[in-house]
Amino acid sequence: MNQAPHVAIVGATGAVGVEILSCLETRNFPVGSLKLLASARSAGKQVAFRGKMLTVEELTEKSFDGVDIALFSAGGGISLKFAPIAAAAGCVVIDNSSAFRQEPDVPLVVPEINPEAAFNHPRNIIANPNCTTIITLMALFPLHQRFGLKTVIASSYQAVSGSGQHGIAELETQVRAVVDGHPVVKNVYPHQIAFNLLPQIDSFTENGYTKEELKMLNEGRKILSLPELKVTCTCVRVPVYRSHSISVTAQFEKPVDLETARSAYEGKPGVALMDNPAEGVWPTPLDSTNGDTCYVGRMRMDMAIDNALTLWVVGDQVRKGAALNAVQIAELLVNR
Repeated sequence: MNQAPHVAIVGATGAVGVEILSCLETRNFPVGSLKLLASARSAGKQVAFRGKMLTVEELTEKSFDGVDIALFSAGGGISLKFAPIAAAAGCVVIDNSSAFRQEPDVPLVVPEINPEAAFNHPRNIIANPNCTTIITLMALFPLHQRFGLKTVIASSYQAVSGSGQHGIAELETQVRAVVDGHPVVKNVYPHQIAFNLLPQIDSFTENGYTKEELKMLNEGRKILSLPELKVTCTCVRVPVYRSHSISVTAQFEKPVDLETARSAYEGKPGVALMDNPAEGVWPTPLDSTNGDTCYVGRMRMDMAIDNALTLWVVGDQVRKGAALNAVQIAELLVNR
């Protein structure tokens, strides 16, 4: 691929689109030209990039002429309509939505885990996994390499920014209402999110799991090439602005020990141990917010399941869970 590719960001004014722009700039991604695409209502906005002001353009079917890489972050509906159009124009699409993740001929990529998958994209589309899946697998993959992953039992604690700016605004408004003794208004969530926990993210399916919970199963199997991997997950929305946290119990094929497990993270990019409970050291959402690293702590031998470890992982779902992962995939393509 051209060493300075022509790049487009679809959904450039959204939270993830803005973060993609930041990642391109801070990581010195080689951009030949940059096209910012969004809906008609955002067209005409001015956005700064590398000392210049760029004008946001309306997304149309002709937006991808001459574009080498398009980073999509505008929702599944937009991706389903425009990603094939971009791909047909010769552009490689890196899509943040769930639209193509389970398509057998669309690779699902976490660069630290399965980078080679990015180079086999017959449809010119590469899918970015779900944010919670990425953060969880960043913690589990080094252990999988040592012990062989078999079963995952997880509970996620997901920030309101996962619902976009409206989720952040609702939490902020409700907190102020509760503190001031005013009625709480609910728009984004079916129940009050301020000072509360909501054990539902996305819609329920016939088996009682939500679509969000099943992503951990289906995407984990595909990324790790483990079709028999067993996963059970409960996803919870929590009154935190940014960064997701996941409590994980993982069972392995081989006998596990803490010393080997802890050493598995040495030298691994994008993930680090933050684990010294005696000194009050363990990761919180604030530790990962606006950062690129996923932090692992509270690691211990599980007391209920053989050959199992229990741990806690946090990561910024807007960055590593979305924007950064997409830019890293683009870097794979450029650097090959």
